[in-house]
Amino acid sequence: MDCNKFEYSNHCLFRIIERNISIESIESVIMSGAIINEYPNDKPYPSFLILGFVDKKPLHVVTAYYRKTCIVITAYWPNEKQWKDDFKTKA
Repeated sequence: MDCNKFEYSNHCLFRIIERNISIESIESVIMSGAIINEYPNDKPYPSFLILGFVDKKPLHVVTAYYRKTCIVITAYWPNEKQWKDDFKTKA
């Protein structure tokens, strides 16, 4: 994604502290990761689930995109029991 600016929801800020995920990791995943799911009907903006890797560990980031701003909704380390080995498909 081509983001000129990042904004973080309050929910996201709370969760990344709880989950020990850095802002740098999130921004890296958004800029270089792969979109694995799209949610075109999300409001107020369509959102995306992005998969990237941080120190070889998978990270999912949910973000909306509006006027070159990435609005980060949440980020989490995917549970290996809930995802297939590619971390792109739910088990």
